[in-house]
Amino acid sequence: MAMAGAPIVVLPQNVKRYVGRDAQRMNILAGRIIAETVRTTLGPKGMDKMLVDELGDIVVTNDGVTILKEMSVEHPAAKMLIEVAKTQEKEVGDGTTTAVVIAGELLRKAEELLDQNIHPSVIINGYEMARNKAIEELKAIAKEVKPEDTEMLKKIAMTSITGKGAEKARGQLAEIVVEAVRAVVDEETGKVDKDLIKVEKKEGAPIEETTLIRGVVIDKERVNPQMPKKVENAKIALLNCPIEVKETETDAEIRITDPAKLMEFIEQEEKMIKDMVEKIASTGANVVFCQKGIDDLAQHYLAKKGILAVRRVKKSDMEKLAKATGARIVTKIDDLTPEDLGEAGLVEERKVAGDAMIFVEQCKHPKAVTILARGSTEHVVEEVARALDDAIGVVKCALEEGKIVSGGGATEIELAKRLRKFSETVAGREQLAVKAFAEALEVIPRTLAENSGLDPIDMLVKLRAAHEKEGGDVYGLDVFEGEVVNMLEKGVVEPLKVKTQAIDSATEASVMLLRIDDVIAAEKVKGEEKGGGDMGDMGGEF
Repeated sequence: MAMAGAPIVVLPQNVKRYVGRDAQRMNILAGRIIAETVRTTLGPKGMDKMLVDELGDIVVTNDGVTILKEMSVEHPAAKMLIEVAKTQEKEVGDGTTTAVVIAGELLRKAEELLDQNIHPSVIINGYEMARNKAIEELKAIAKEVKPEDTEMLKKIAMTSITGKGAEKARGQLAEIVVEAVRAVVDEETGKVDKDLIKVEKKEGAPIEETTLIRGVVIDKERVNPQMPKKVENAKIALLNCPIEVKETETDAEIRITDPAKLMEFIEQEEKMIKDMVEKIASTGANVVFCQKGIDDLAQHYLAKKGILAVRRVKKSDMEKLAKATGARIVTKIDDLTPEDLGEAGLVEERKVAGDAMIFVEQCKHPKAVTILARGSTEHVVEEVARALDDAIGVVKCALEEGKIVSGGGATEIELAKRLRKFSETVAGREQLAVKAFAEALEVIPRTLAENSGLDPIDMLVKLRAAHEKEGGDVYGLDVFEGEVVNMLEKGVVEPLKVKTQAIDSATEASVMLLRIDDVIAAEKVKGEEKGGGDMGDMGGEF
């Protein structure tokens, strides 16, 4: 039995503990700060952020997930909200800022309910009921889009690009994205593999010079200047083996005592390399992409045969070349046959922004394509590439799911209206949580108005009035005119999955943080590098 008054030590001295409301408030505050950080970037008139790392490298963007990835965040609750953005980016490709802003607002509303002495479990139940109802209603208001409706797909891409650094060329970029995505659709499953669309970035030209290449662009040059720069009607061999004499697997020592034997040895090596080149040439190949090295002598023989060769090609590029040209990747030169060769109308080395690049174009049915993104500076071209990536993601979702919803805050206002009606049917204190969820969704149109210099209260009143009319679910905020308009007619549309994923992820993250009522954090070990896994002072440097 313990002595009276003697302290019982359970946790070591270097551990901080936060219990109950303190833990909840701290986590909610951390989540809200992350949401506030990206909130000003939302919408067509959102502002950009400049991020400078320890090395002085600069990133200028208004892409939510890029901002959050680049930030050095220490607080674990804040990190959980960053995961929401990463999940949204991975699953959909766009709507990252929306997801984080909704999560932050759900936490803010939860804090108000906690102040009214409503138990976290009640709030969690209400939020989950509201989330399920919101997803159900989203599916009800979604409109269908057919794969052949290229005009609607372009509008989806343009909506995604609007507000980003590449906005001035959004019409042209949207067209390129739709063409690229439609080119790589799997005919059997109707699915799109984003990895088959390569985005190659090169600065030194205006955004308008961004082009779609129906084939693959490799950021490499010919291995030998004697090789042809341009090959028409190319027969392409893809090799996953070196064109050089292999070393033995085991350690071996060759002793040569006679100079004549040395000559024989050298001649034999040369003959082996020459035979390899002869074998490649005999299949009819006039272009070779090699994943490994190419011996200097082999380069000479390949040049004499008029074969264009590229070495050390990345595995991902080799796979794209196989998809684009119909070639098979061969791991042994002896196994190469004419049937393994791919075809392209043109293979050419060109200088782009001072660097030599190999263009494989005019493929008959390319299942891999390349978008050559251009921009006047490195920061501009990086932002163009991010805009293209988001647009590819939303067009992919629209093609695969075939459902779209109105943008400009129209969907959120409609969901809020329907959730308020639904809350009247909910018994108990959960009703308050459902109402809070509905109000939280209105943060999107409110933020769009704020970021555009409009009065958010006036705009919300107008939006709610428009949504009370018959067929009003398509009315959203035109931030350029400052008016409430039909978003479908305006061409501001988004894939259904952007909204469902954002609401799902935001709800799950906020619910997970609300479940936490005890935080036990070990202090950082002395001498450890900054950026470890501790909680800082838990009050919040982020």
